[in-house]
Amino acid sequence: METWTVETNDGGGQLEVHTFRPTGSVGAPIPGSKAPAEPAGVVLVHGTLVTDSLYWPFARTLSVMLGRPVHSYNRRGRGQSTPQPAGYTVDTEIADLQAVMEKSGSTDVVAHSYGGFVALQAARRTKINKLVTYDAAVSLSGNLSSRWRPELEEAVTAGQLDHAWAHLVQGLGTAGPISYLPMGALRTLSVLSARTRLGLEMRSLLPTAVTEMRAVLDADAHLHDFMQLSTPTLMLSGGWSPSYFAETARILAGAVPVIDFAIVPLQFHEGPLRPGKRLASRIARFLSGNHVEEQPGSAT
Repeated sequence: METWTVETNDGGGQLEVHTFRPTGSVGAPIPGSKAPAEPAGVVLVHGTLVTDSLYWPFARTLSVMLGRPVHSYNRRGRGQSTPQPAGYTVDTEIADLQAVMEKSGSTDVVAHSYGGFVALQAARRTKINKLVTYDAAVSLSGNLSSRWRPELEEAVTAGQLDHAWAHLVQGLGTAGPISYLPMGALRTLSVLSARTRLGLEMRSLLPTAVTEMRAVLDADAHLHDFMQLSTPTLMLSGGWSPSYFAETARILAGAVPVIDFAIVPLQFHEGPLRPGKRLASRIARFLSGNHVEEQPGSAT
């Protein structure tokens, strides 16, 4: 793994990037242009309430399968990347993704959850050769408005992070069966998780989750907003993920010619963070061109 930085285009900020290459490949000069013999890269965009480090095993596996470099970066407010600006919107994320793609010599994007929302918005405005999303958090005709809980922002502002975490988990429903526990039980789990490194990290990222959820709702779109999309896109959803991800992807795939949709069986919402190669293999087939068009909702 190589660690490097990309300058943001809004005044001296930076993004921390981690690059994975197939075993035996020769690294390109970083930063700078890629070596002539190196294939174009793939940029991996992570979800909310996490850093990109949780995706490193997935990025490494995908790089080996593709025989191409995979560049995973920390979005704003994480690691050595610049904090979220006061005027943060999805435009901030789109510009950052464009900067990483340009500097890394990448043509394709793989994105998870909130990252999928960012990547789909970016594909409407900029050139992406191929795009794969997994459980993309797209608000379509207000369908995610019920997932937003004002109590989350109020709790974060008041410093009541255990209460905030409980509202986030219940509202999004992305933690599997845990999401359906009562608030008291969830607050207790938050207290217990804070004793772990990952739990502490998630608590520290709760303020970014508030701004990111607001960005999703502020960018609420309608089907006609995606009709001019020209990037071949595969929207995947986990068989055990919350159903609203698949429902939105099915609607988009049924209306937008360049979008395909498929369910990946036996996968939770955090599929890219879990061990195993099923999801990476499915993505690699699409990016490599070994893709047979499927009916929306088909299992592969």
